[in-house]
Amino acid sequence: MRRVVITGAGTVNPLAQTVLGTFEAMANGRSAIGPLDIRDVDRLSVKIGAQVRDWHPEQQFDRQSLPLLDRFAQFTLASARQAVAQAGLCFDGELADRSGVVLGTAGGGLNTTDDNYRSVYAEGKNRVHPFVVPKLMHNSGASQVSMAFNLRGPSFVVSSACASSNHAMGMAFQMVRSGAAPVMVTGGAEAMLCFGGIKAWEGLRVMSHDACRPFSLTRNGMVQGEGAAVFVFEDYDHAKARGAEILAEVAGFGMTSDASDIVMPSTDGAVRALGLALKDARLAPEDVGYINAHGTGTTANDRSETAAIRAVFGAAADRLPVSSTKAMHGHLIGGAGAVELLACLMALQNAVIAPTIGYEAADPECNLDVVPNAAREVRVSAVLSNAFAFGGSNAVLALRRA
Repeated sequence: MRRVVITGAGTVNPLAQTVLGTFEAMANGRSAIGPLDIRDVDRLSVKIGAQVRDWHPEQQFDRQSLPLLDRFAQFTLASARQAVAQAGLCFDGELADRSGVVLGTAGGGLNTTDDNYRSVYAEGKNRVHPFVVPKLMHNSGASQVSMAFNLRGPSFVVSSACASSNHAMGMAFQMVRSGAAPVMVTGGAEAMLCFGGIKAWEGLRVMSHDACRPFSLTRNGMVQGEGAAVFVFEDYDHAKARGAEILAEVAGFGMTSDASDIVMPSTDGAVRALGLALKDARLAPEDVGYINAHGTGTTANDRSETAAIRAVFGAAADRLPVSSTKAMHGHLIGGAGAVELLACLMALQNAVIAPTIGYEAADPECNLDVVPNAAREVRVSAVLSNAFAFGGSNAVLALRRA
Protein backbone atom coordinates (compact mmCIF):
# COMPACT_ATOMS: atom_id res chain seq x y z
CA MET A 1 0.00 0.00 0.00
CA ARG A 2 1.12 3.53 -0.77
CA ARG A 3 1.98 6.13 1.85
CA VAL A 4 -0.21 9.23 1.90
CA VAL A 5 1.00 12.73 2.76
CA ILE A 6 -0.49 16.21 3.02
CA THR A 7 1.16 18.71 0.67
CA GLY A 8 -1.28 21.62 0.85
CA ALA A 9 -3.75 23.20 3.28
CA GLY A 10 -6.16 26.10 3.08
CA THR A 11 -8.95 27.52 5.20
CA VAL A 12 -11.60 30.15 5.68
CA ASN A 13 -12.97 29.89 9.21
CA PRO A 14 -14.11 32.16 12.06
CA LEU A 15 -10.58 32.46 13.46
CA ALA A 16 -8.85 33.48 10.23
CA GLN A 17 -8.98 33.20 6.47
CA THR A 18 -5.54 31.57 6.18
CA VAL A 19 -3.84 28.57 7.76
CA LEU A 20 -1.10 30.66 9.40
CA GLY A 21 -3.68 33.06 10.81
CA THR A 22 -5.61 30.10 12.21
CA PHE A 23 -2.45 28.69 13.81
CA GLU A 24 -1.80 32.05 15.45
CA ALA A 25 -5.36 32.34 16.78
CA MET A 26 -5.32 28.79 18.14
CA ALA A 27 -1.92 29.26 19.76
CA ASN A 28 -3.21 32.42 21.45
CA GLY A 29 -6.46 30.79 22.58
CA ARG A 30 -8.59 33.39 20.83
CA SER A 31 -12.33 32.82 20.60
CA ALA A 32 -14.32 33.84 17.51
CA ILE A 33 -17.67 33.25 19.22
CA GLY A 34 -19.81 36.35 19.52
CA PRO A 35 -23.25 37.86 18.82
CA LEU A 36 -24.81 36.59 15.59
CA ASP A 37 -25.23 39.08 12.77
CA ILE A 38 -27.97 37.41 10.71
CA ARG A 39 -31.48 38.21 9.55
CA ASP A 40 -34.26 37.74 12.15
CA VAL A 41 -31.80 37.13 14.98
CA ASP A 42 -34.35 38.71 17.33
CA ARG A 43 -36.62 35.68 16.75
CA LEU A 44 -33.95 33.28 17.95
CA SER A 45 -33.36 32.23 21.54
CA VAL A 46 -29.73 31.34 20.72
CA LYS A 47 -28.07 34.54 19.56
CA ILE A 48 -24.38 33.61 19.52
CA GLY A 49 -22.18 31.80 17.03
CA ALA A 50 -18.76 31.81 15.40
CA GLN A 51 -19.20 33.63 12.10
CA VAL A 52 -16.64 34.29 9.38
CA ARG A 53 -16.37 38.06 9.75
CA ASP A 54 -15.16 40.48 7.08
CA TRP A 55 -15.85 38.00 4.30
CA HIS A 56 -16.12 39.78 0.96
CA PRO A 57 -17.01 37.23 -1.73
CA GLU A 58 -17.04 39.87 -4.46
CA GLN A 59 -13.29 40.21 -3.91
CA GLN A 60 -12.81 36.46 -4.28
CA PHE A 61 -15.03 35.59 -7.24
CA ASP A 62 -16.00 37.21 -10.53
CA ARG A 63 -19.52 38.41 -11.30
CA GLN A 64 -20.27 35.39 -13.44
CA SER A 65 -19.26 32.84 -10.81
CA LEU A 66 -20.67 34.38 -7.64
CA PRO A 67 -24.40 33.81 -8.41
CA LEU A 68 -23.67 30.06 -8.50
CA LEU A 69 -21.93 29.90 -5.13
CA ASP A 70 -23.70 29.43 -1.82
CA ARG A 71 -21.75 30.69 1.19
CA PHE A 72 -20.48 27.19 2.03
CA ALA A 73 -19.21 26.73 -1.53
CA GLN A 74 -17.47 30.11 -1.39
CA PHE A 75 -15.58 28.99 1.72
CA THR A 76 -14.78 25.68 0.02
CA LEU A 77 -13.41 27.14 -3.18
CA ALA A 78 -11.36 29.83 -1.45
CA SER A 79 -9.83 27.21 0.87
CA ALA A 80 -9.08 24.89 -2.04
CA ARG A 81 -7.27 27.67 -3.87
CA GLN A 82 -4.93 28.10 -0.91
CA ALA A 83 -4.34 24.35 -0.57
CA VAL A 84 -3.62 23.68 -4.24
CA ALA A 85 -1.37 26.76 -4.45
CA GLN A 86 0.68 25.56 -1.49
CA ALA A 87 0.93 22.07 -2.97
CA GLY A 88 2.22 23.59 -6.20
CA LEU A 89 0.22 21.23 -8.39
CA CYS A 90 -1.10 21.75 -11.90
CA PHE A 91 -3.60 19.14 -12.97
CA ASP A 92 -3.41 18.07 -16.58
CA GLY A 93 -3.06 14.88 -18.60
CA GLU A 94 -3.16 11.62 -16.67
CA LEU A 95 -2.79 13.41 -13.33
CA ALA A 96 -6.01 15.32 -13.99
CA ASP A 97 -7.82 12.20 -15.22
CA ARG A 98 -7.04 10.23 -12.05
CA SER A 99 -7.09 12.93 -9.34
CA GLY A 100 -10.31 14.02 -7.66
CA VAL A 101 -12.09 15.72 -4.81
CA VAL A 102 -14.13 14.40 -1.89
CA LEU A 103 -15.53 16.84 0.64
CA GLY A 104 -17.77 16.71 3.69
CA THR A 105 -20.81 18.83 4.48
CA ALA A 106 -23.98 18.28 6.50
CA GLY A 107 -26.12 21.21 5.37
CA GLY A 108 -24.85 21.96 1.87
CA GLY A 109 -26.33 25.17 0.50
CA LEU A 110 -28.49 25.85 3.52
CA ASN A 111 -28.29 29.63 3.16
CA THR A 112 -29.71 29.30 -0.36
CA THR A 113 -32.45 26.97 0.87
CA ASP A 114 -33.33 29.35 3.72
CA ASP A 115 -33.45 32.40 1.43
CA ASN A 116 -35.68 30.71 -1.11
CA TYR A 117 -38.05 29.17 1.42
CA ARG A 118 -38.47 32.71 2.73
CA SER A 119 -39.18 34.00 -0.77
CA VAL A 120 -41.76 31.33 -1.57
CA TYR A 121 -43.49 30.86 1.77
CA ALA A 122 -43.13 34.19 3.59
CA GLU A 123 -43.04 36.62 0.67
CA GLY A 124 -45.42 34.73 -1.60
CA LYS A 125 -43.19 34.67 -4.67
CA ASN A 126 -44.08 32.13 -7.34
CA ARG A 127 -40.63 31.75 -8.88
CA VAL A 128 -37.11 31.20 -7.70
CA HIS A 129 -33.86 31.88 -9.50
CA PRO A 130 -32.80 29.17 -11.99
CA PHE A 131 -29.48 28.79 -10.13
CA VAL A 132 -31.12 27.69 -6.87
CA VAL A 133 -30.57 23.96 -7.39
CA PRO A 134 -26.90 24.29 -8.49
CA LYS A 135 -26.30 26.44 -5.38
CA LEU A 136 -28.07 24.37 -2.74
CA MET A 137 -27.00 20.86 -3.76
CA HIS A 138 -24.53 19.29 -1.35
CA ASN A 139 -22.02 18.45 -4.07
CA SER A 140 -21.87 21.99 -5.44
CA GLY A 141 -18.68 22.80 -3.52
CA ALA A 142 -16.94 19.63 -4.70
CA SER A 143 -18.07 20.21 -8.26
CA GLN A 144 -16.84 23.80 -8.22
CA VAL A 145 -13.43 22.62 -6.96
CA SER A 146 -13.23 19.92 -9.62
CA MET A 147 -13.99 22.48 -12.35
CA ALA A 148 -11.62 25.08 -10.94
CA PHE A 149 -8.62 22.72 -10.92
CA ASN A 150 -9.47 20.30 -13.75
CA LEU A 151 -9.91 17.34 -11.41
CA ARG A 152 -11.49 14.74 -13.69
CA GLY A 153 -11.30 11.72 -11.39
CA PRO A 154 -13.68 10.90 -8.49
CA SER A 155 -15.73 13.89 -7.34
CA PHE A 156 -18.32 13.50 -4.59
CA VAL A 157 -19.51 14.59 -1.15
CA VAL A 158 -19.93 12.72 2.12
CA SER A 159 -22.75 13.81 4.42
CA SER A 160 -22.71 12.19 7.85
CA ALA A 161 -23.57 15.07 10.16
CA CYS A 162 -20.63 16.08 12.37
CA ALA A 163 -18.41 13.28 11.02
CA SER A 164 -18.73 14.41 7.38
CA SER A 165 -15.25 15.93 7.02
CA ASN A 166 -13.46 13.07 8.75
CA HIS A 167 -15.34 10.56 6.63
CA ALA A 168 -14.45 12.51 3.47
CA MET A 169 -10.78 12.77 4.42
CA GLY A 170 -10.74 9.10 5.40
CA MET A 171 -12.15 8.16 2.01
CA ALA A 172 -9.58 10.36 0.27
CA PHE A 173 -6.81 8.72 2.29
CA GLN A 174 -7.98 5.25 1.36
CA MET A 175 -8.27 6.15 -2.33
CA VAL A 176 -4.72 7.49 -2.52
CA ARG A 177 -3.32 4.64 -0.42
CA SER A 178 -4.98 2.03 -2.65
CA GLY A 179 -3.64 3.62 -5.82
CA ALA A 180 -7.10 4.60 -7.07
CA ALA A 181 -5.94 8.24 -7.25
CA PRO A 182 -2.50 9.86 -6.97
CA VAL A 183 -3.94 13.07 -5.50
CA MET A 184 -7.21 13.90 -3.76
CA VAL A 185 -8.38 17.34 -2.70
CA THR A 186 -10.36 16.83 0.49
CA GLY A 187 -11.77 18.44 3.62
CA GLY A 188 -15.13 19.96 4.42
CA ALA A 189 -17.26 23.07 4.73
CA GLU A 190 -20.40 24.34 6.40
CA ALA A 191 -22.47 27.51 6.51
CA MET A 192 -25.54 26.88 8.66
CA LEU A 193 -25.61 30.21 10.49
CA CYS A 194 -28.92 31.41 9.08
CA PHE A 195 -32.32 31.75 10.72
CA GLY A 196 -33.59 28.34 9.64
CA GLY A 197 -30.35 26.62 10.52
CA ILE A 198 -30.17 27.99 14.05
CA LYS A 199 -33.91 27.59 14.66
CA ALA A 200 -33.70 23.88 13.78
CA TRP A 201 -30.79 23.30 16.15
CA GLU A 202 -32.58 25.21 18.93
CA GLY A 203 -35.19 22.45 18.92
CA LEU A 204 -32.59 19.89 20.01
CA ARG A 205 -31.84 21.84 23.21
CA VAL A 206 -28.11 21.20 22.95
CA MET A 207 -27.07 24.80 22.27
CA SER A 208 -25.41 27.15 24.72
CA HIS A 209 -26.69 30.69 25.10
CA ASP A 210 -23.41 32.16 26.32
CA ALA A 211 -20.23 30.16 25.52
CA CYS A 212 -18.75 26.79 24.61
CA ARG A 213 -16.84 25.16 27.51
CA PRO A 214 -15.77 21.65 26.46
CA PHE A 215 -15.04 19.22 29.31
CA SER A 216 -15.69 21.88 31.97
CA LEU A 217 -18.14 21.05 34.75
CA THR A 218 -19.93 24.32 33.92
CA ARG A 219 -20.48 23.51 30.22
CA ASN A 220 -24.02 23.99 28.98
CA GLY A 221 -23.97 23.11 25.29
CA MET A 222 -22.43 23.64 21.90
CA VAL A 223 -22.05 26.80 19.83
CA GLN A 224 -22.27 26.68 16.05
CA GLY A 225 -19.63 27.98 13.69
CA GLU A 226 -19.11 28.11 9.93
CA GLY A 227 -16.23 27.87 7.49
CA ALA A 228 -14.07 25.38 5.63
CA ALA A 229 -10.68 23.71 5.47
CA VAL A 230 -9.31 21.89 2.45
CA PHE A 231 -6.20 19.73 2.06
CA VAL A 232 -4.21 18.06 -0.70
CA PHE A 233 -3.66 14.37 0.05
CA GLU A 234 -0.96 12.96 -2.21
CA ASP A 235 0.88 9.74 -2.88
CA TYR A 236 4.20 9.98 -1.02
CA ASP A 237 6.32 8.83 -3.98
CA HIS A 238 4.56 11.30 -6.27
CA ALA A 239 5.17 14.14 -3.81
CA LYS A 240 8.84 13.24 -3.29
CA ALA A 241 9.49 12.91 -7.01
CA ARG A 242 8.40 16.48 -7.62
CA GLY A 243 10.11 17.87 -4.53
CA ALA A 244 6.95 18.90 -2.70
CA GLU A 245 7.00 20.08 0.90
CA ILE A 246 5.31 17.47 3.09
CA LEU A 247 3.22 18.91 5.92
CA ALA A 248 2.34 15.60 7.58
CA GLU A 249 1.66 11.97 6.82
CA VAL A 250 -1.86 10.54 7.01
CA ALA A 251 -1.18 7.27 8.79
CA GLY A 252 -4.53 5.63 9.49
CA PHE A 253 -8.30 5.87 9.63
CA GLY A 254 -11.04 4.15 11.60
CA MET A 255 -14.81 4.41 11.27
CA THR A 256 -17.70 2.70 13.02
CA SER A 257 -21.42 3.02 13.60
CA ASP A 258 -23.07 2.99 17.02
CA ALA A 259 -26.21 1.35 15.60
CA SER A 260 -27.99 2.29 18.83
CA ASP A 261 -29.44 5.81 19.06
CA ILE A 262 -29.92 8.66 16.57
CA VAL A 263 -28.57 11.37 18.90
CA MET A 264 -27.07 9.85 22.06
CA PRO A 265 -23.37 8.95 21.66
CA SER A 266 -22.12 5.44 22.35
CA THR A 267 -18.83 4.91 24.14
CA ASP A 268 -18.47 1.53 22.45
CA GLY A 269 -18.69 3.03 18.95
CA ALA A 270 -16.02 5.60 19.79
CA VAL A 271 -13.79 2.95 21.36
CA ARG A 272 -13.93 0.82 18.24
CA ALA A 273 -13.22 3.78 15.92
CA LEU A 274 -10.21 4.85 17.99
CA GLY A 275 -8.90 1.30 18.09
CA LEU A 276 -9.28 0.86 14.34
CA ALA A 277 -7.45 4.12 13.63
CA LEU A 278 -4.54 3.05 15.86
CA LYS A 279 -4.39 -0.39 14.27
CA ASP A 280 -4.55 1.02 10.74
CA ALA A 281 -1.73 3.47 11.53
CA ARG A 282 0.28 0.78 13.36
CA LEU A 283 0.45 2.99 16.42
CA ALA A 284 0.53 1.91 20.04
CA PRO A 285 -1.43 4.05 22.52
CA GLU A 286 1.80 5.44 23.98
CA ASP A 287 2.90 6.62 20.50
CA VAL A 288 0.13 9.21 20.35
CA GLY A 289 1.14 12.63 21.63
CA TYR A 290 -2.12 14.55 21.16
CA ILE A 291 -5.82 14.02 20.47
CA ASN A 292 -7.99 16.71 18.99
CA ALA A 293 -11.25 15.77 20.66
CA HIS A 294 -14.72 16.04 19.21
CA GLY A 295 -15.42 17.93 22.45
CA THR A 296 -18.72 19.67 21.70
CA GLY A 297 -19.36 21.07 25.17
CA THR A 298 -22.47 18.96 25.74
CA THR A 299 -22.70 16.81 28.84
CA ALA A 300 -23.28 13.55 26.98
CA ASN A 301 -20.59 13.94 24.32
CA ASP A 302 -17.75 15.03 26.58
CA ARG A 303 -18.31 12.29 29.16
CA SER A 304 -18.75 9.59 26.51
CA GLU A 305 -15.62 10.69 24.67
CA THR A 306 -13.61 10.76 27.89
CA ALA A 307 -14.72 7.22 28.72
CA ALA A 308 -13.75 6.04 25.22
CA ILE A 309 -10.28 7.59 25.43
CA ARG A 310 -9.76 6.07 28.87
CA ALA A 311 -10.86 2.65 27.62
CA VAL A 312 -8.50 2.70 24.63
CA PHE A 313 -5.44 4.39 26.13
CA GLY A 314 -5.55 3.06 29.67
CA ALA A 315 -2.76 4.44 31.83
CA ALA A 316 -1.36 6.37 28.84
CA ALA A 317 -4.44 8.63 29.00
CA ASP A 318 -3.06 10.24 32.17
CA ARG A 319 -0.18 11.73 30.17
CA LEU A 320 -2.04 12.44 26.93
CA PRO A 321 -3.02 16.03 26.01
CA VAL A 322 -6.62 16.08 24.72
CA SER A 323 -8.08 19.42 23.68
CA SER A 324 -11.19 20.70 21.93
CA THR A 325 -10.83 23.74 19.69
CA LYS A 326 -14.61 24.17 19.31
CA ALA A 327 -14.58 26.75 22.12
CA MET A 328 -12.60 28.95 19.69
CA HIS A 329 -14.12 28.39 16.24
CA GLY A 330 -17.46 26.86 17.20
CA HIS A 331 -18.90 23.58 15.98
CA LEU A 332 -18.71 23.60 12.20
CA ILE A 333 -20.91 20.47 11.99
CA GLY A 334 -19.95 18.85 8.66
CA GLY A 335 -16.88 21.07 8.37
CA ALA A 336 -15.70 20.52 11.95
CA GLY A 337 -13.19 17.75 11.36
CA ALA A 338 -11.50 19.64 8.54
CA VAL A 339 -10.84 22.81 10.55
CA GLU A 340 -9.84 20.72 13.56
CA LEU A 341 -7.26 18.88 11.46
CA LEU A 342 -5.45 22.24 11.31
CA ALA A 343 -4.90 21.97 15.08
CA CYS A 344 -3.34 18.56 14.45
CA LEU A 345 -1.05 20.02 11.80
CA MET A 346 -0.05 22.80 14.19
CA ALA A 347 0.88 20.23 16.84
CA LEU A 348 2.98 18.21 14.38
CA GLN A 349 4.62 21.13 12.56
CA ASN A 350 4.97 23.78 15.25
CA ALA A 351 5.02 21.64 18.43
CA VAL A 352 2.14 23.75 19.78
CA ILE A 353 -1.00 22.11 21.16
CA ALA A 354 -4.13 24.22 20.95
CA PRO A 355 -5.91 24.80 24.28
CA THR A 356 -9.42 24.05 25.45
CA ILE A 357 -10.48 27.59 26.29
CA GLY A 358 -13.41 28.52 28.51
CA TYR A 359 -12.49 25.79 30.97
CA GLU A 360 -13.71 26.75 34.45
CA ALA A 361 -14.00 23.71 36.69
CA ALA A 362 -13.06 20.04 36.60
CA ASP A 363 -15.71 17.43 35.87
CA PRO A 364 -14.74 14.14 37.57
CA GLU A 365 -16.21 12.30 34.57
CA CYS A 366 -13.97 14.24 32.16
CA ASN A 367 -10.69 13.54 33.95
CA LEU A 368 -8.32 14.12 31.05
CA ASP A 369 -5.49 16.58 30.46
CA VAL A 370 -7.60 18.96 28.40
CA VAL A 371 -4.86 21.61 28.00
CA PRO A 372 -7.02 24.17 29.83
CA ASN A 373 -7.09 27.78 28.61
CA ALA A 374 -3.49 28.13 27.39
CA ALA A 375 -1.60 26.49 24.52
CA ARG A 376 1.28 24.18 25.34
CA GLU A 377 4.60 23.61 23.60
CA VAL A 378 5.11 19.87 23.24
CA ARG A 379 6.90 18.03 20.46
CA VAL A 380 4.73 15.15 19.24
CA SER A 381 5.18 12.60 16.49
CA ALA A 382 1.64 11.23 16.10
CA VAL A 383 -1.86 12.64 16.67
CA LEU A 384 -5.50 11.60 16.38
CA SER A 385 -8.51 13.68 15.33
CA ASN A 386 -11.94 12.53 16.56
CA ALA A 387 -15.37 13.05 15.04
CA PHE A 388 -18.49 11.52 16.59
CA ALA A 389 -21.78 12.43 14.96
CA PHE A 390 -25.54 12.28 15.33
CA GLY A 391 -26.71 9.13 13.63
CA GLY A 392 -24.02 7.19 15.47
CA SER A 393 -21.26 7.85 12.93
CA ASN A 394 -17.70 7.76 14.27
CA ALA A 395 -14.58 8.66 12.26
CA VAL A 396 -11.01 8.99 13.57
CA LEU A 397 -7.94 10.06 11.61
CA ALA A 398 -4.33 9.37 12.59
CA LEU A 399 -1.46 11.62 11.43
CA ARG A 400 2.32 11.39 11.79
CA ARG A 401 4.93 14.13 11.74
CA ALA A 402 6.55 14.47 8.32
